[in-house]
Amino acid sequence: MDRSSNFQPAVYIMANHKNGTIYTGVTSDLPKRAWEHSSGAVEGFTKRYNCKRLVWFELHSTMEHAIMREKQLKAGSRKAKIWQIEASNPDWRDLFFDIAR
Repeated sequence: MDRSSNFQPAVYIMANHKNGTIYTGVTSDLPKRAWEHSSGAVEGFTKRYNCKRLVWFELHSTMEHAIMREKQLKAGSRKAKIWQIEASNPDWRDLFFDIAR
């Protein structure tokens, strides 16, 4: 695995708008991955449903921990994901510029 200087395992949630469609993912480079989603550079679910807003993320010490957390979130209900977002970002503000380098 390429452990570049940007290597930081993270779980994240993208959304198209407040209380809209949400997508949960895992990555080793959150700024890059969030930009890929927001710019539409990634084919698939987020592009199809216009999920361009980074509304929640959680950093992890290892990719294994991040993957376990992603699976936990994906196995949970939509209500639980919304609670997770609103606990730290009640307005569903796009957090991309908070993390962009």
